[in-house]
Amino acid sequence: MSMPSFNKHKHAPVAPTISNTGNSPAFFSCWDIHSYYGESYIVQGVSFDIREGEIIALLGRNGAGKTSILRSIARASEPQVKHGEIWLDHQPVHSMKSYQAAQHGIALVQEDRCIIAGLTVEENIKLAQIEEPIGWSIERIYEHFPRLGERSEQMGVTLSGGEQQMLAIARALARDIKLLLLDEPYEGLAPVIVHEIENILDSIKKLGITTIIVEQNAIAALRLADRAIIIDMGLVVFDGLAQEVLDDEELRQQYLAI
Repeated sequence: MSMPSFNKHKHAPVAPTISNTGNSPAFFSCWDIHSYYGESYIVQGVSFDIREGEIIALLGRNGAGKTSILRSIARASEPQVKHGEIWLDHQPVHSMKSYQAAQHGIALVQEDRCIIAGLTVEENIKLAQIEEPIGWSIERIYEHFPRLGERSEQMGVTLSGGEQQMLAIARALARDIKLLLLDEPYEGLAPVIVHEIENILDSIKKLGITTIIVEQNAIAALRLADRAIIIDMGLVVFDGLAQEVLDDEELRQQYLAI
């Protein structure tokens, strides 16, 4: 498994580091991804590797292209990926439809959480499972999300914002996924609930689930992550250890305004 290439020249875009061989050695790889919303050129040649079990904080200012990268990986209808390759567990995700990427083990937890109206908490989770899960039974989910267990018969859309975020993450895990994509999991949540979500994500980290987290609360994301990738104007400008970003005030101020 290849080691990630860390960029030490923090003010210059990181060039693609993955050989376009059609069979990347990394567990997950993006290679030179270019994505568009209509004519708007959003992701302008992004490349990075992830080891299995790593947590990546994908950071940048508003409009940098972070959510577009997540949606490109999940093969959402927008943005359209017009160039580049995406590989997960030696399979070419870039040639898949969104439902095929989901079947291959990619789960995107969107900022709006997408809780299904008319279904209870447990029904939301079981609907996502589709078939008998290998690793994430409903009982195991409730062990990691005890609050959801307490509210299993409550309608999902009546939960608080933090509880809906827990349900969205639990629903993703219920599919026995390979890659978890989290888009702004702390958005709009009170600090005490953010701390609870952090604890849940930390327990997921200890289980070795590969995760990419996009989060405006960069410090919280960096505390959780192994590595940080910073995006600016659709390009990777830093790829290195999360602790490096925490220790580098100049880098944080320039690209994250913190």
